[in-house]
Amino acid sequence: MRTELLNGIAQAQPQSQAPMTEQGLYDGEGERLASIFQQQKAAFRNAPMPAAADRIRKLRALKTAVMRHQEALAKAVGDDFSCRSRDETMIAEIMTTVQSINYMVKHVRRWMRPSGRHVNMLFAPAANQVVYQPLGVVGIMVPWNYPIQLALVPLATAICSGNRAMIKMSEFTPATNEAIRTLLAEVFSEDEVAVIEGEIEVSSAFSETPWDHLIFTGSTAVGKHVMAAAAKNLTPVTLELGGKSPALIAPDANLDHAAERICFGKSLNAGQTCIAPDYVLIPEGREKEFIARYYRAFSRMYPTLRDNPDYTAIINDRQYQRLVSWLQDAEAKGATISQLNPADENFAGTRKLPPHIVENATDEMTILQEELFGPILPVVTYRSFDEALDYIADRDRPLALYLFSYNRQLEEKVLERTHAGGVSVNDTLMHIAQDDMPFGGIGPSGMGHYHGKEGFITLSKAKAVHRKGRINSGRAIYPPYNKKRHGLVYKLFIR
Repeated sequence: MRTELLNGIAQAQPQSQAPMTEQGLYDGEGERLASIFQQQKAAFRNAPMPAAADRIRKLRALKTAVMRHQEALAKAVGDDFSCRSRDETMIAEIMTTVQSINYMVKHVRRWMRPSGRHVNMLFAPAANQVVYQPLGVVGIMVPWNYPIQLALVPLATAICSGNRAMIKMSEFTPATNEAIRTLLAEVFSEDEVAVIEGEIEVSSAFSETPWDHLIFTGSTAVGKHVMAAAAKNLTPVTLELGGKSPALIAPDANLDHAAERICFGKSLNAGQTCIAPDYVLIPEGREKEFIARYYRAFSRMYPTLRDNPDYTAIINDRQYQRLVSWLQDAEAKGATISQLNPADENFAGTRKLPPHIVENATDEMTILQEELFGPILPVVTYRSFDEALDYIADRDRPLALYLFSYNRQLEEKVLERTHAGGVSVNDTLMHIAQDDMPFGGIGPSGMGHYHGKEGFITLSKAKAVHRKGRINSGRAIYPPYNKKRHGLVYKLFIR
């Protein structure tokens, strides 16, 4: 099993660009993983039901540490990307994390409260309730694209639910990993929260650890291998994957609104976002108009690119070359590609990749087969709205769907006929920032939910408790079976 997982992960993700440090940072990390896991299991056994006040104290301490380290975190992510917009880090990572923690602090007491449930008359007098019990030790596997948010929001959810946690950081973000490790060490002992680093071998060992729950965020390809490894221990998983999230522009859409909002969602983090719009569906004949408005919107946001700190670079050379090769594949197969370069700059010596709009794309091209995860936007035309809905339905269910229309009847039609992890209408990305809504994929784009109350429920055991006193009406169904007595019960309750 270990060999199969290693081979699968190696094939599904790019090789590390981060060399080991002189201290051999990754040496023995697998042994450390196993040791800390046992420490956390023992610590949880000694304190299996943390009080609300204890959870709130830890959440507030985490928030304080995040705010204290926010500049160091932003700088670290910038170093890992070579250029990562500080404001994007503040908005998409720091602010999102702080707001999520605030929401959990506000609601955790209510979420923890046992909920009373109905008792069938046959079993009265009795009492039923559901008690939310922590699971134990949670594993969290973090991708490289939003390493702060995707480490700390699941961690905060684990703490809110009363669990302990271990976090496997990406090998592609060594500076951020060190900043997160430093931050967490100020707040938690390792038998509460621990950070694990390492490459494929450590990821494999992490996936095979018998967690009480495992949260993985990453590609669909790697997610399949992680799930297979977790199945060995019957470890429940939450998979936050990706896929090809469509932006569907309806015939009645305002193209200025659509172009600007799609541009923002696609340009944030240079498109390296799991819920970034992956392609645009637009009525035939309106594509040129949309592209012109998209170009104007992008030029307002990013008048220059090369030395503009607002425009993020591609994370590493492997990812950069992947995107370039996919553009070359599309062009060789007949696509028309336009580069958005407002200042006509040369990007040699950088990993800055300007947006590329792709027209006349076909299913034979890689860009319409694989999640793009970068600043490439295919524009696909349709002749009828039903044709557009069929196009979406014929493909894997995406993590997000973006509809641009102010027609409520048409909106309902789309919501009924399509499946997606989440939907934003007349916007992109923003559904993920709503603290009171679940976030999660469907099918190839993932399984399970977290964020808000759904996150608390995911990382808790909803334990059914039935209480009976001295009076036992249930004896009416005990043997020996008497036709008269049981016949009366059947008449009352089988109808």
